[in-house]
Amino acid sequence: MRTILTSIALIMCISVFGQQRGGMAAGGQELKGKVTGTLVDATTGEALSFASVVLRNPESNKDINGTISEEDGTFKLSNVPLGKYDLLISFVGYETITREVTLTPKSPDANLETVKLTGTSTELEEVVVKGEKELIENKIDKIVYNADRDVANAGGDASQVLRRAPLLNVDLEGNVSMRGSQNVKILINGKPSSMFASNPGEALKAIPADNIKSVEVITTPSAKYEGDGTAGIINIITKKGEAQGFTGNVDLTVGTRLNRGSGSITAGKGRFGFNANLSGFKQWPQEGKSYYFTEDYVNDQIQEEIGTNTSNRRGYFGNIGAFYDFNAYHSISTSLRLRTFSFDSDNKVEGMYDSLDDISRYQRNTDNENAFGGYEWSVDYVFKFPEQKGHELSVSYKLDKNTQDQDYRIVQYDPSLSTINTFERNEKNLNDGDNNEHAFQVDYTNPISDKFTLEAGAKGILRTVTSDFSYETYQESTGTFITDQSRSDYFDYGQDVLASYLSGNFKFGTKYGLLAGLRYEYTKIEGDFRDTPENAFSNDYDNFLPSVTLSRKIGKMNSLKASYSRRIQRPSLRFINPYEQINNNKNVSSGNPELHPELTDQYEIGYSAFVKKVSVNASVFYKKTTDVIESYLTKEDDIYRTRYLNIGENNSIGVNLFTSLNLFEIWTLRGGLNVYTYNAKGVINGQSVSNNAILWDGNLNSNISLGESWIIDMFGFYRPRRQTLQGYNPSFSIFSMGIKKKIWGDRGSIGINVTQPFTKYQNFGSEIKGDTYYQTSSYDVPFRSFGFNLSYKFGKLDFKQRQRRSRIDNNDQKEGGDNQGGGF
Repeated sequence: MRTILTSIALIMCISVFGQQRGGMAAGGQELKGKVTGTLVDATTGEALSFASVVLRNPESNKDINGTISEEDGTFKLSNVPLGKYDLLISFVGYETITREVTLTPKSPDANLETVKLTGTSTELEEVVVKGEKELIENKIDKIVYNADRDVANAGGDASQVLRRAPLLNVDLEGNVSMRGSQNVKILINGKPSSMFASNPGEALKAIPADNIKSVEVITTPSAKYEGDGTAGIINIITKKGEAQGFTGNVDLTVGTRLNRGSGSITAGKGRFGFNANLSGFKQWPQEGKSYYFTEDYVNDQIQEEIGTNTSNRRGYFGNIGAFYDFNAYHSISTSLRLRTFSFDSDNKVEGMYDSLDDISRYQRNTDNENAFGGYEWSVDYVFKFPEQKGHELSVSYKLDKNTQDQDYRIVQYDPSLSTINTFERNEKNLNDGDNNEHAFQVDYTNPISDKFTLEAGAKGILRTVTSDFSYETYQESTGTFITDQSRSDYFDYGQDVLASYLSGNFKFGTKYGLLAGLRYEYTKIEGDFRDTPENAFSNDYDNFLPSVTLSRKIGKMNSLKASYSRRIQRPSLRFINPYEQINNNKNVSSGNPELHPELTDQYEIGYSAFVKKVSVNASVFYKKTTDVIESYLTKEDDIYRTRYLNIGENNSIGVNLFTSLNLFEIWTLRGGLNVYTYNAKGVINGQSVSNNAILWDGNLNSNISLGESWIIDMFGFYRPRRQTLQGYNPSFSIFSMGIKKKIWGDRGSIGINVTQPFTKYQNFGSEIKGDTYYQTSSYDVPFRSFGFNLSYKFGKLDFKQRQRRSRIDNNDQKEGGDNQGGGF
């Protein structure tokens, strides 16, 4: 309503102004004129397209009309009331000029002919940077990792890129954590994706690193961001151009573990732009080893398994995007993203089950097929108010669909035929899942003054999730599979989130800044089962989520900030899906539909400094999280069951340090260290449980530039085992090295990447302890890899890029996890 009233008032002002200043035509109608001209570079004489041309009333200092120049540099303002105006012409990298324009009844049209714009030295210093921008950029509200400048990323995937970003670590399964918490929200170009809802690790491994431009790490999101992601937000920015002309690139990677190929094109003409890319990857089959052991102290039972497995991955991604500027104030953009990828494995296990000296031996073969797919379509409209720069209204819509089909074939038998049928199995374990989302969003920004900017908005997310799971048992008598109705069902889950926010950005003098806001979110969930309607459930809740950040500049390059925020973490499908994933008939895992969301209050103090050639970013924080969601193992009816539970409360204190040092102009060293506590306690099944630990992780990166064409990069990361309420999850470490050389001028490059050159396998072990049982497992995964990368760019562009990012950010669900819960 306010926008409508503002627009009506603006139209009325223009109308009154025209009546006061204009003349009348012979027919009694108001006479209108026009202003035309051509904009060129004062040095080269080349036409300047997409320059801003604004007509301003010198008396009221209000903008009356505006446009942007065409591809040939021409511009035209029509239907202009007669009068005296200031014409302001501005363009990035050029000095803004002002011309007086007078339209009279005798001369209603003004032709400025050729207008020459002169480049500014200040702007050129920002645009033409000899040394390129820093790999890591510290900003007041986030840390930016410019992944496209890191040569070691060539031929890798998104999980590899995130491992190299500050404050993040990524385990073997691709689960991302920030400051020790996996409650992060992953966005792509500012938009969420349902591809991360069921298995974020597989989704990250499917995204080529060559398509990623940068990664934004946001530890304290403001009120305009969704309330979810208690640890913070990770925004992956992909490469996409918006320019005049035509260009493209091709990247090929061949390696001992993975092969990738990608290609993209970008085209622009006038007010229209288009970009598209297609990529695919194929992993060579890789063989690993596994070990599993569990002991029940009460019933004197032991189970042990030793196994081997062969797995492979493959996938394809495609994206098409376009934009059109109607004029300087109205623009529309749209994009369509398609995806499909799969993960297959073949597991062979030899096992032993010892119960009161009754020993059963068995072999099990499991054929596991996982297929993921989906698409996302978004459209964004932006209206920029002509009277003030930065004053705008945006409306967005996004449709997101994701599918995941799981097919497990399990055959277990006693090869010696000497034991009873306790362990004999011939089953199919199936699950077909769908996740459909509709999101609507409106955002309004108004820079009321140089010292205060107001932001407000509203959003709605309508999410429908289904899981059709079944268990089929082979019947020897008929030679067919029969559905086990007691373990099969159809789960239908709906989650609607309605939100609104109000935020203000204040500046006090030249040193102090304040960003404060409040977000309100209403959540309604409903779930029911086709075959067991008595298990249906529903819930709804309100949350007010305040956030405030106070910053102070210290000198020219240093800053200090203090912040507080409250965040919510709703469980995504992988946490709530009751589908039971069964590999071992004595060890079952599933989701929990009755989970409540986590709530986290975080306090943080951060300091950023740049002294000569050293930059430092340090922070201390305290987080209190209630209704913490963790996987929890229990023994029920001779079966170990892993489910996600709200285990209780966790209070964590931590310190983060990231630093960068430039040596001898050619050598850059970067390193990060995170130290934090795990202090969890709760009541489960009537018993008080708790666990405490001090955890840490760190990384070190070395980058050497030799001349204009050679770059050498080395990276190492280590994270000791991570504490849980019942035990610990595996440690993780990695070392990689990359060498890159430019060829064919700046159009091509060749490179070699090496990962974990000194060890063929990485071992990952976990341990869980209970009062009556003990469980441990380990996996040996092949990790050593060598790869060769070739990249080539073609075409030519005149870059006049504008930032286009959808305003829809569905960062409202818990997406981490330890990969033990039921899949989609």
